[in-house]
Amino acid sequence: MDGLKITVGPQNADINGSDHRALQAAVDYIAGLGGGEVEILPGTYTMYNSLHLHSHITVRGHGEKTVLLKADAAESALALDGDFGEEQITLADPTGFQPGYGVTITDDKSGGFHTAVGTLLWAKGNTFGLNVPMGADYMVHHHARATTTFPVISGYHLENVCIQNLSVVGNKENNPHMNGCRGAGIFLYRGHQTQIRDCRVENYHGDGISFQQSQHVTVENCTCTGNTHLGLHPGSGSQHPTIRNCTSTQNGRIGLFLCWRVKHGVFEHNNLLHNGETGISIGHKDTDNFFRNNRANSNAREGILFRNESEPMAGHRNHFENNEILDNGNETEGYGIRILGETHDLLFQSNRVGDTGKKRQRIGIYIGEQADRITLNDNDLSSNLEKEVEDCRAVLA
Repeated sequence: MDGLKITVGPQNADINGSDHRALQAAVDYIAGLGGGEVEILPGTYTMYNSLHLHSHITVRGHGEKTVLLKADAAESALALDGDFGEEQITLADPTGFQPGYGVTITDDKSGGFHTAVGTLLWAKGNTFGLNVPMGADYMVHHHARATTTFPVISGYHLENVCIQNLSVVGNKENNPHMNGCRGAGIFLYRGHQTQIRDCRVENYHGDGISFQQSQHVTVENCTCTGNTHLGLHPGSGSQHPTIRNCTSTQNGRIGLFLCWRVKHGVFEHNNLLHNGETGISIGHKDTDNFFRNNRANSNAREGILFRNESEPMAGHRNHFENNEILDNGNETEGYGIRILGETHDLLFQSNRVGDTGKKRQRIGIYIGEQADRITLNDNDLSSNLEKEVEDCRAVLA
């Protein structure tokens, strides 16, 4: 039985338009009827605000023919402090800010989840109303500022959403950086049972796909490329994620970044390639995850990193099987797998770790002096490594 469906596009659609307003009208209409499908027809849609999702909706495009393009951003210092809980801002220069635009407010002290992201509601001179309260005190003497930055696709407090066959272009040259805990090309906050499939996010000044405090999220057959920070960013207590058949390449820092408290995840058949620092990064309470059949190759420092955390906070009980970890490093350092901190109970089974002649990945597996119970079974470490395993615990002993 067919469900509710609406089309939106530049022409010949149920709702005609080529910016965020047309897309939002289609999503809001379907949400008001209890859910269904929004088909975004081929075209380029200029985004002056996020496409804000609702529960029980599928948003489907036509792959690279359906492009959501982040508009050029305006930026201004705040003329007055933005106080915690306040729902307006006063700008030094309001040029480029308009009611209906998305906005981010922050300062040099308030990053991460304390950044406010919302919509401008009204303007009176250089003062603008907001639909969200300030998440912190944004102080002029800490360089408080507002920018018309936002996630291109955004979902807060929702469930059972599917985002499919969409291309997000971040226009990083004309946008300031946005923190991945509050934004990305595609961003979820408490977006449970969400599916992100066959999407492409490129050139966003921040992260490609980020989901925070979101349970049972599936990201499948997606590409994150050329973003300035992280490619794939599950974080902040997102448990039971599944990320498979994705490519995260040529991002500024890390291909796949497990932030804080990512647990019981499955990460398989992904390509983490040519990123500016690390292929896969694991750290703060990121435990009990399974990685198989991934390729973490040609990243600029290491293929897999366990970050330097104390024993209560470290990424314990992670299992790696049948992964390929090749050619990571630069002129001065290169690691296949690098285990720092008081990390314990890791299993590496049947992985290929080596260098194909690039002379970058000098150390196959580095085990820091505080790590413990690291199990290595049937791994292939035969290819051009200066040192297959550097175990700093043995030096201490």
